[in-house]
Amino acid sequence: MNRIQSSLFRQKVTSAAEAATAIHPGDTVAISGFASAGTPKVVIPALADRIHAARGAGSNFTVNLLTGASVSTETERILAEVDGIALRMPYQSEATARRKINDGRMDYVDIHLSHVAQQVWEGYYGNVDVAVVEVAGVTESGELIPSASIGNNKTWLDVADRIILEVNSWVPAAMEGMHDVYYGTALPPNRKPLEITRVQDRIGQPTYRVDPAKVVAVVETNVPDSASELTEPDDVSLAIAGHVLDFFAHEVKAGRLPADTLLPLQAGIGNVANAVLGGLDRGGYRALTCYSEVIQDSMLRLIKDGAVAHASATSLALSAKGLAELTDNIDFYREHITLRPQEISNHPEVVRRLGIIAMNGMLEADIYGNVNSTHVMGTKIMNGIGGSGDFARNGYLSMFLSPSTAKGGAISSIVPMVPHVDHTEHDTQVLVTEQGLADLRGLSPRRRSQVVIDRCAHPEFRPLLHDYVARAQATPGIGHTPHLLGEAFSFHERFLATGSMLP
Repeated sequence: MNRIQSSLFRQKVTSAAEAATAIHPGDTVAISGFASAGTPKVVIPALADRIHAARGAGSNFTVNLLTGASVSTETERILAEVDGIALRMPYQSEATARRKINDGRMDYVDIHLSHVAQQVWEGYYGNVDVAVVEVAGVTESGELIPSASIGNNKTWLDVADRIILEVNSWVPAAMEGMHDVYYGTALPPNRKPLEITRVQDRIGQPTYRVDPAKVVAVVETNVPDSASELTEPDDVSLAIAGHVLDFFAHEVKAGRLPADTLLPLQAGIGNVANAVLGGLDRGGYRALTCYSEVIQDSMLRLIKDGAVAHASATSLALSAKGLAELTDNIDFYREHITLRPQEISNHPEVVRRLGIIAMNGMLEADIYGNVNSTHVMGTKIMNGIGGSGDFARNGYLSMFLSPSTAKGGAISSIVPMVPHVDHTEHDTQVLVTEQGLADLRGLSPRRRSQVVIDRCAHPEFRPLLHDYVARAQATPGIGHTPHLLGEAFSFHERFLATGSMLP
């Protein structure tokens, strides 16, 4: 119990099975975790066992599950497999849960990650009955040392009626001090400015506060985080990264970006984002900064090489190799990384002030720059909008990246009209595929369509797209944004009917 310095909290140490009895059917349960990091390790499996047993006895046992973003896939899967989740919010990335959401067997609310804390405080999701939060330790005075992610943990600890703590001694003790937990947020009309003018600025404290009377159980663990495995960048990812880096050089030459340091970078999760970040050290940049949601392996390498001076995020989304690198050199990385609550890491005020370069993935974009990042064929959820909208709407530069095709060339990521819109044309400045980069700034819709097709669409789909645009623009009185409404979703209809968007 050397990670639990408070005698009061030591008296509450119990087993995972016993702790899980504090969770009742119908409860709203908020858990820690963001991109797998910091997910509870043992209480949720114990809860799944209780739900499974209850169902075997003929009882209905579900909970509403609130998180920071995605959690470890095994955690979400075991609850989904026993039909233990009635409502899920705000982001998911696990196949079993996704299937049940799309089959209508699980309710899902997909919202901007910066909005979660406020909406919970406002009571949109009812009362939060239980919070299950992983921490790295408990101080003698009863404050909590965060683990590898913060996410919405500060909010969960504030609002939950009952709290279960998992104290994970696997988390390096030297991680203490890496966190900046801000307690100055308020609801309108009592908000105050967030005094962050540089990525490395700190405005909070390194620990969470908690009311000891609400803590009903403390469970000790020593379990690694689930690794966020990444494959080596393929030729497509490297080509996309190359176009982005060329664009940065162009913007520097035009005087719109500082020559050596650019502006603070934000990148979504995945191999494309990892490839873009990994290419920065080849661009000769030094003392870059990052203000984002997650820190991936490529960011550790950039910090170690001196290309990045400081990175701010809410979570560490690392592979097994990255986790080993972090833990082996934690004293070094603690000086270059700050982890914050996601309502601060994604806060529109800070994103706008710092001038963030936002780089996020997409499923598809249409010829005018509207972006679908969440729904396959317009109806089936993939993961969720996450924080992409927080950064795209408020960033200095808003970039969306994707391979030009999917499913072996059967699907085009550039279509006449997206059947689901997450980011409107007004929030999209740059589109990038392996084919090229379309800078849409200052272009009218008609000019946008030509640039998007010529520079981003796959050559096999360009003739179809050009034909669509030409016929639309030739229609008398078609208007400012030409569309053939009877054909706008023809690519998607063709795929659903034949398995390919190509004729």
